[in-house]
Amino acid sequence: MSGDSPVTLAVVIGAHGVTGEVRLKVFTEDLGQYKTFNGGALTLKSVRSGSNGAIARIAEVTDRNAAEAMRGTELTVPRSALPPLEEGEYYHADLLGLPAVSLEGEALGHVVAIDDFGAGDVLEIERPDKKRFMIPMNAEAVPEWNAERVVVDGAFIV
Repeated sequence: MSGDSPVTLAVVIGAHGVTGEVRLKVFTEDLGQYKTFNGGALTLKSVRSGSNGAIARIAEVTDRNAAEAMRGTELTVPRSALPPLEEGEYYHADLLGLPAVSLEGEALGHVVAIDDFGAGDVLEIERPDKKRFMIPMNAEAVPEWNAERVVVDGAFIV
């Protein structure tokens, strides 16, 4: 993924109240460290926890109608704005869409989703026939990954 590719950190899931606040589904631990999104088109004024997603105030959204119109809008930053990764870490955006191959190099499909059900990330891989399988994202099941592919140990395919 190039340094300027947009990475989605949150998506607007609805309006909150009548003053233009929005409810967000957030994909990062600290959305508040970012101030502008979507190439500077949106400015984050504040964000707090809510009962159904985070609640945010965006400077350009001033009433409930504008907040409702934002539903489905992704809040993105350039990949280069994300903190550097430590060894063994990855951003979900870097894995999505990558081809998955077996230890022997056989094409298995591509990564279409990454979920966390409480015990760590799980990759969802779609085969060429559109059927999907899941595999834990750990060193045993996925012994290697890079910007070009993920290598999957077939013994872990569930």
